[in-house]
Amino acid sequence: MSTDQSLSTQPAPPDGGGPGDGITQPRLGPVGWLRFLWRQLTSMRTALFLLLLLAVGAVPGSTFPQRSIDAARTTQWITDHPTAGPLLDRLGFFEVYASPWFAAIYLLLFVSLIGCVVPRTRIHWHQQRSRPPRAPRRLERLPAHREEVLDATPDEALERMRTALRARRYRVHAHDATSLSAEKGYLKETGNLVFHLALIGVLVGVAWGHLLGWKGDVILPVGQTFANTLSRYDTFSPGPWVDPTDLDPFTIRLDSMDVSFETGDKGKGQFGMPRDFRAATTFTGPDGRAERREIAVNHPLETGGGTVFLLGNGYAPHITVRDAAGTVIYADATPFLAQDNNYTSVGAVKVPGAQPDQLGFAGFFLPTGVIDSQRGPHSVFPDTLDPQLALTAFSGELFPGGAPQSVYTLDTAKMTPLPGKDGTGQLRILLRPGETFQLPGGRGSITFDGVERFAGLSIRTDPGKTLTLVSALLALAGLVLSLVVRRRRVFVRVGPHEGTGRTVVSVGALAKDDDEGMDDEVAAVLSGPEGTR
Repeated sequence: MSTDQSLSTQPAPPDGGGPGDGITQPRLGPVGWLRFLWRQLTSMRTALFLLLLLAVGAVPGSTFPQRSIDAARTTQWITDHPTAGPLLDRLGFFEVYASPWFAAIYLLLFVSLIGCVVPRTRIHWHQQRSRPPRAPRRLERLPAHREEVLDATPDEALERMRTALRARRYRVHAHDATSLSAEKGYLKETGNLVFHLALIGVLVGVAWGHLLGWKGDVILPVGQTFANTLSRYDTFSPGPWVDPTDLDPFTIRLDSMDVSFETGDKGKGQFGMPRDFRAATTFTGPDGRAERREIAVNHPLETGGGTVFLLGNGYAPHITVRDAAGTVIYADATPFLAQDNNYTSVGAVKVPGAQPDQLGFAGFFLPTGVIDSQRGPHSVFPDTLDPQLALTAFSGELFPGGAPQSVYTLDTAKMTPLPGKDGTGQLRILLRPGETFQLPGGRGSITFDGVERFAGLSIRTDPGKTLTLVSALLALAGLVLSLVVRRRRVFVRVGPHEGTGRTVVSVGALAKDDDEGMDDEVAAVLSGPEGTR
């Protein structure tokens, strides 16, 4: 029978299809799909993608104002962008790190790292306990290879090679009487695993700090006392598992705020630059014992229930507002926020008790004040050589709609500026310490009593910071190990040299990754302390 005839006798596939149409493809059941999805999630590609996604997801957190940090600024941003603001708010762009989508990326990365590290740790453990593989028969096929003739018996030559390999920290094993197998570089994979385990530790530390930690900021003028209660904080951001009513009881009194600036004497330093900031405080702990403590930049105060950082300082002019009858309706040290290195500061005075309309004052505090036609009111030196208050006055509703406001700004949406003395233009007030200005229309007076300094204190509790720090250091150490250590295998075969009574030593080596130093490694093994010498 011919070949064509034999082919023509084969049955045709059904429905006139091709030869492969009758093949039944395997189908994945529920368990197969779960295994497939798990392997995809725990692959290195997915972990890297999730890391990239986490970095991209954190971009809105540094681009848009966050409600937990500055609620007033967030509200103002949404108001200024009526189209995009509400949409981004629904997507969680103003509370990124507490949003469900960011938490989903975080948890998926956590699971992916665990699923990746656990199997690799088990494999690495078995590899460390196993023996190096047998030496290949033809070592010349390996990437690095060399032969030497030794004046020794095969057993002596093999022992010399064993000693040379061990001197170079190889783990050596002989599978037979004519070969050696050596391997080193297990710390490379150990470092890799430590790096990934440390990343898990960082994630756990950050999550722990987020759930059980809190942060509060307060502006504290000199002479005033701060008590660690929720009502005394200017801003307070508790973790989801924190009870704000159960804070450790302690108080901090700001006794003095010492600030020094460069005056440029004898050409030393840049004029006006700060030299030192130090806050002298009296700290009273839960035990009722008062202690003198100092807070400086990079030298926080440890309270046991939180760490107090000195984040800023400025001036708080003491201002008194009286009504037409001379009754004091406002008297307080009002913090003004510095805008430049010379402490040109902006601020607002809000007098909700004024009648018949509420009063508000906004403007500048100038430690060393100068007013010119080009720059307007500004300070030429950060210290109080000539302190001045430059204010404008408004009457109306201070808090329209009850929306949160910054203590440094005045919302004039439903307020009217007070007119000048001639009834035209806007009223402008310039005061030095001890001076009083009579407000028009029988609204009373405003007095600039003097200047006090304030300290910007930030009190934070982060129970996961130790774990995060240790994990970060371990991640760095693991990364260094994985980059520096090289995984190498060296094989040795010995045999008699024909007719000379000497021994031929053949050494071959290979590396797990690209390694340009393998030839030098083979040469170093042969010329080691017990090599060819």
